[in-house]
Amino acid sequence: MARPSAKARREELAASDPVMADLIDRLGPLDLAKRLRRRKEERPADAFGALLRSIVGQQLSTKAARAIHLRMLGLFDGPPTPEAVLALTEAELRGVGFSRRKVEYVHDLAAHVLDGELQLDRLADLGDQEVIAEISAVRGLGRWTAEVFLLMHLGRPDVIVGGDLGIRRAIKIEDHLGAMPTPRQVEARAEPWRPNRSLACLYLWESLQAVPD
Repeated sequence: MARPSAKARREELAASDPVMADLIDRLGPLDLAKRLRRRKEERPADAFGALLRSIVGQQLSTKAARAIHLRMLGLFDGPPTPEAVLALTEAELRGVGFSRRKVEYVHDLAAHVLDGELQLDRLADLGDQEVIAEISAVRGLGRWTAEVFLLMHLGRPDVIVGGDLGIRRAIKIEDHLGAMPTPRQVEARAEPWRPNRSLACLYLWESLQAVPD
């Protein structure tokens, strides 16, 4: 069966919810596939590098995460590998901006890959919930990281990143809420957007570009 076109997905999403219809009208046509291809050009193309980058970005602004990631890459001769990450000391990683907790997380990720407990080459063949379970089994790689990986690296079309601060903030603004919705409330709010929740995330993230910090 042929995949729906980008236009068909936008029309389906707009028909599912007047808030999404308004966002699509305001922001114009956004193509999830094109956006993900462009993002992959700017981020690691391999699964290990993508997960490593996700850990770096946890609870940080895009600007801060990019700066730390670039400094981290300077510690390697080429793309980071599990062996090379494990060889780095806490002092080296702390020196480029890692917190002590994130040092533990990246070392644990590397160890899981080397031990075969996390088989990165088979993730693309698993269902969304199976991928979330596999990644979440690694210390520090919670549901947020797994959902971002599903959406950004594997390009899955129907992912809602419920715990993402940007998504929560955008929904608060667009729905005129008095407080930030919880991750569970975000998941409930996103039900009408199936099977295009990834595209909905893209529009919500994009909507924040014009919002003052």
